[in-house]
Amino acid sequence: MAEQLSYRPKAGEIPTHPGVYRFRDSNRRVLYVGKAKNLRSRLSNYFAPLRTLHERTRRMVTTATSVEWTVVGSDVEALQLEYTWIKEFEPPFNVKFRDDKTYPYLAVTLGDEAPRVMVTRNPRIKGARYFGPYPKIWAVHDTIDLMIKAFPIRTCSDSSYKRAMQSGKPCFPGQIGKCGGPCSMTVSIEEHRRIVDDFVSFMSGNDKRFTRELQRSMKDAAEQQDYESAARYRDQLLSLEAVLDKSTVVMKDTVDADMFGIEHDELSAAVQQFVVRGGRIRGVRSWTVDKELDVEAGDLIEGVIRTAYSAPKVDVPREIIVPVLPDDAAEISEWLTSVRGRGTVRLKTAQRGEKAALMETAVLNAKQALIRHKTRRSSDFASRSQALADLQDALGMSDAPLRIECFDISHLSGTNIVASMVVFEDGLARKNQYRTFSIAESTDDTDSMYQVLMRRLAHLDEPGDEEEPTDAAPKRFSYPPQLLLVDGGQPQVAAAKRALEESGRTGIQIAGIAKRLEELWLPDDDFPVILPRNSEALYLVQRLRDEAHRFAITYQRKRRKRDISTVLSEVPGVGPARVKKLLNQFGSVARLKKASPEEITEATGVGPALAQAIHAKLHTR
Repeated sequence: MAEQLSYRPKAGEIPTHPGVYRFRDSNRRVLYVGKAKNLRSRLSNYFAPLRTLHERTRRMVTTATSVEWTVVGSDVEALQLEYTWIKEFEPPFNVKFRDDKTYPYLAVTLGDEAPRVMVTRNPRIKGARYFGPYPKIWAVHDTIDLMIKAFPIRTCSDSSYKRAMQSGKPCFPGQIGKCGGPCSMTVSIEEHRRIVDDFVSFMSGNDKRFTRELQRSMKDAAEQQDYESAARYRDQLLSLEAVLDKSTVVMKDTVDADMFGIEHDELSAAVQQFVVRGGRIRGVRSWTVDKELDVEAGDLIEGVIRTAYSAPKVDVPREIIVPVLPDDAAEISEWLTSVRGRGTVRLKTAQRGEKAALMETAVLNAKQALIRHKTRRSSDFASRSQALADLQDALGMSDAPLRIECFDISHLSGTNIVASMVVFEDGLARKNQYRTFSIAESTDDTDSMYQVLMRRLAHLDEPGDEEEPTDAAPKRFSYPPQLLLVDGGQPQVAAAKRALEESGRTGIQIAGIAKRLEELWLPDDDFPVILPRNSEALYLVQRLRDEAHRFAITYQRKRRKRDISTVLSEVPGVGPARVKKLLNQFGSVARLKKASPEEITEATGVGPALAQAIHAKLHTR
């Protein structure tokens, strides 16, 4: 592969102004759209030597056959043009956020003569005001049923409204008292419009005014012994309070904000949006995305803001709270202000208090959404079968790897070395077959990997053993894997190969998972195997690596805590609380043993005498 791209423009040809650029393939299809404050500086990153580029970026620039750019007058114009082109061309290498589902909204058709309230999934009704989105459609219907008791606005279809206007008889909701009756002129169009305006104002967060007015009207009617009116006001108040009870109070009633929590890894991302109006969560929304290029959290946030607020007549609040600010935060705020049409929109992060607490909840929801996204993908039989077939082809195996074992080494600065083995069969985790290993002494990670694999391979059945009849149940630990994965590159793969050769095992494929997840190293190969981006095989390898890492870290923490607790519990005056403080201070018994009495006293609650006793106990032991 050539180190330079044939279509690379001369440096002097690229302007230094802000603008938007497009990479195209041989069929003139737009592959990627990006913006830059300085086009020359940004594009030079794509035309660096190919060996220095990330694999996904390298795939994009080598697939492209040309690049073109458009100079604009400001960074905000570049932002707007980028949004327009991404929407128009749908480039495959740009991040595309997908809703987990088509969310239902509560919509008020303000453009109609007599506006109606309705449940819809169509975000483009002309002149409509939207509230939500709601996670479940029944939640929208419940809200409407409660609201029309206090604000009896039209709910009937347009055809029913026209028939009632022609006949002069109220529609069915009007007959049962669930509509004020603009169709039969029980109320005038102007009176109905005022009720609609109050409905919209209440749903927008101005709820305190209406509850106070209803409470005052109810008391006044009761004092005047107009008990029928007082009962009607009471029922309306109860309905509004029921709506408010369904909306969680999270902030002061003056807060209008959208909050975005995000969780992502090398392959996927999940975003959770909380719509806060009047201090209450009025709606939720989530997106998931499979990342084609390696993008950071700031770029993901910029993409989801574009997705969330590019729809016509979208409700943009005064504050948008995100985990981290993107590089173009000022330009995005300016663009959002123009979309909102009034006031200034602030793009900010939550530092402390109730906003930071709600952001933690949003991020937690995003984490759970990402787990669900991956679990659905891994639980699908067709996806698992495709993943195993892809791995078989990529690694040149004669059969699909129905049993895969993945190993990971974990240590604390060279001490307390442990290892984990996780097992996947038919693409699914078999947690009852996981194993952990403690390593007493080791020179480095490769030696640790060699020791662990020698111990694991010693438990495999000898060739032919499985054919001998036996009444005993087979031992799960004796099953040989078809594929053995190690967390690491060429050195770890070489250690695994040495362990296989010295144990005399054959028929087991070895591969190493490099830091760049899509690279798998095979024994004696000079170049890694590159798994296609977004392939099922890559997702399976990621799950294996993450599960092995999680299992190793969990075991190390338990073992470290157990070791230090066992040793120190023999010292008078050292209880569980002091053990925890010592563990936080030193991390392991090995480090604590190397510490002097003076260093031990640096731990909270440990005086000179107790420090001397701890030091003596460790060295006597």
